[in-house]
Amino acid sequence: MKSTSLSLIAGAVALAAVTGFAALTVPGDDTATAAGAASRLPVERSSLLCPAPGLSDLAETAYTSFTPPGAGGGEAGTAELKSPATDKKDDKDKSKSDKKSKDKEKDKAADSDKPVVALKEPGKPVTADVSGSDAPALVGTATGRLAPGWSAQQTTTVEAGDGRGVLGVSCTAPDTDFWIPAASTAKTREDYVNLTNPDDTAAVADIELYGPDGTLKSDVGEGITVPAGSGVRVLISTLTSKAADDVTVHVTTRTGRVGAVVRAADSKTGSDWLTASAAPAGTLVLPGIPADATSVRLVAFAPGEDDADLKVQLLGKTGPFAPVGNEDLHVKSRMTAGVDLKNLTRGEAGSLLLTPSQKDRATPVVAALRVVRGKGAKQEVGYIPATGPVGAQATAADNRSKGSTLSLTAPGAAGTVKVTASAGSKGGTPVSKTYKVAAGTTLAVTPPAPSGLKGTYALTVQTQSGGPVHAARTLALPQDGIPMFTVQTLSDDGGTVEVPAAEQDLSVLDD
Repeated sequence: MKSTSLSLIAGAVALAAVTGFAALTVPGDDTATAAGAASRLPVERSSLLCPAPGLSDLAETAYTSFTPPGAGGGEAGTAELKSPATDKKDDKDKSKSDKKSKDKEKDKAADSDKPVVALKEPGKPVTADVSGSDAPALVGTATGRLAPGWSAQQTTTVEAGDGRGVLGVSCTAPDTDFWIPAASTAKTREDYVNLTNPDDTAAVADIELYGPDGTLKSDVGEGITVPAGSGVRVLISTLTSKAADDVTVHVTTRTGRVGAVVRAADSKTGSDWLTASAAPAGTLVLPGIPADATSVRLVAFAPGEDDADLKVQLLGKTGPFAPVGNEDLHVKSRMTAGVDLKNLTRGEAGSLLLTPSQKDRATPVVAALRVVRGKGAKQEVGYIPATGPVGAQATAADNRSKGSTLSLTAPGAAGTVKVTASAGSKGGTPVSKTYKVAAGTTLAVTPPAPSGLKGTYALTVQTQSGGPVHAARTLALPQDGIPMFTVQTLSDDGGTVEVPAAEQDLSVLDD
């Protein structure tokens, strides 16, 4: 065989190794092998960010970390949530010359290297607890078989004070663009934007605010530096002199990436975390409105140049219906619209569906709900952003023996999902149950719990058939007659990625 042919064959073998193909065709060979079809493979690395828990000395925070079983193979990997690296640097800066101070400093540095939560195996959640107001933001990475579907939740309970309540947030992946409706600069509110940077270099972020009349101009919201591996907290009322009940927060980065969530506190109704809406779209689903909600406020924003006209529907137990007097909502371009949906649930759990009033005029919007349970001095607030479907798989990491309600809604065709309760963090056997959700309805259920549960457990929802299903989990932790609660939406965890098929092209070897 000529050396040229040998070189071509060697090059083709190298290409086959890179693209993952075992068969190849060489010049002069009449046998051709078709390229393989695209496939979905488990991710090998995941990142999550948890904001600093709060501002109260009474805060008690529980972290839960979980990876569903069976999604990934290969190396064992790790999944750890750690305090920011800058904490260690600050300790070093405070060192003294005497040996005792140096030894103490070494101990602190060693502690900052230790993960707050370390997951060792899929299928069983791991938990950790911290107390007080000075608990830092956490940054985390999962690798190997712990990466696909890795989820973490931070649940904080504050028993008294203006910030009282249950504040729950699913730790988020870093990104460069966040739309967060339903914040406020009203005098009764104290809302902070929490920015967390997971990377080794500083990030620079901009915070824009939009009220009912448009942009709330501010120079101090531009060019905010978020140090490497650290978190920054910004009180949004300091970014503008104008008080507005409904504000949409837009966070973007000039350099780097961050996690962005809002800690919203109200002097009358308590506090909770407000996370980003799903990306701007013409149709949005906001799942998981509790049956006993006493107040539901819809906040929407149109980021483009066109106004949006929306049809508002509640998807209840038996089907959709329009809230009387609020069947439609007009959202002006780059202005925040808010409306109280009085007597929305009628004692029935539901989900809100926003669609274009005219099908041929779908203007992208973002949206969130402010939901209140209880009355008078015994009120508690929670937030529900628009969210995508559960897709292949989605997880709510922190569930207790009591207090969890799972809401499943099928805005289009009927859909079937499988819900699996994991093993407990301290013991218990996983169980699964399948639910069919009728078209245009919301099914609110008490989810299955592990047999012999000890500790907390995770709920994983997997699409089995039919149309897309959207989901949310409500965690109710009542305290002193106050119906404290928090709602976390469940969207596809991105545990797998599509790897496109590649075709041989030996022409790249030609001179």
